[in-house]
Amino acid sequence: MSGVTSRALILEHFGELPRLVERPVPAASPGQTLVRMLATQVAHLDLNVVDGKFGILPDLPAVPGTNGAGIVLASDSHPEGTLVRVNGKGLGLRLDGCWADHAVVPDATVIAVPEGTDPALACSFFTPVGTAWAAVYSVAAVQPGERVLVTGAAGAVGSLTVQIAARAGAEVIGVVGRASKLSHVPAPAKAVLATEMSPEAVAGQIDAVVDTVGGPVLRDALGLVRPRGRVALVGYTAGREFTVDLADFLLADVSLLPVNLMTRGKEVAADAERLLTELAAGELNLPIERYGPDRLTEAVERLRTGAAVGRVVLDLA
Repeated sequence: MSGVTSRALILEHFGELPRLVERPVPAASPGQTLVRMLATQVAHLDLNVVDGKFGILPDLPAVPGTNGAGIVLASDSHPEGTLVRVNGKGLGLRLDGCWADHAVVPDATVIAVPEGTDPALACSFFTPVGTAWAAVYSVAAVQPGERVLVTGAAGAVGSLTVQIAARAGAEVIGVVGRASKLSHVPAPAKAVLATEMSPEAVAGQIDAVVDTVGGPVLRDALGLVRPRGRVALVGYTAGREFTVDLADFLLADVSLLPVNLMTRGKEVAADAERLLTELAAGELNLPIERYGPDRLTEAVERLRTGAAVGRVVLDLA
């Protein structure tokens, strides 16, 4: 593709947003696939990398972006013209990622998706669906008839957790941080503001919590759980730390359990791929906000402030 240029968002300094530049289309070597990216996710993990605050960081300059979707242009392993999603194997962490019109990625990161799938959905579904499924079934082990509280219930992981927990037969309470998001909590959950979370607001004790935000919201949610109840911890967008009185925590006898998709990806892969079909058909809903790469600042601001509803995606098409 000599002479053809391509846009890429280049991270030059940790703590600063990447700069949109024109560059030659990269060439794939053996074991690599060249993908024309159509959509790429902007996630909290990506922002942690941009900020230099994740445990795995690239050498700079680098292209961020841990998840993307597009069309195979050149590969020894994948048919040209195939619609694919890409993630894993250090993409956007140790290796250049997906925030570019063209990305060269290891063959092992490339997974075909059904033709006709919305690329924005293809690049953004796996983490929230896989995390929600693991939280509900593997970690919190939700049973029919149990009362489940989900924090960040208008976000991508939270909204899917609400839907999956309800399908599992649970009575679901969805907690959000701002009044404008109450209407975005999926039915049939009862929507509650985090500032009003109390035994009265949730009408009794909770059997299990899936917490997607951490910080003081997690602290407050712990106090609502019955003895021998479970809390599945997914994220920490409201704070990476919280203080707990250990004596009270021991008396409460509540299990606090991490949900790490990096170690559970293979375990939930088949279920996540199956649910992609239901998402594409509208049987499950994943809200997506779309921005051009020239609107990265706006997209990041929406994500950082918690104003975004669902996933944030850069539309590269």
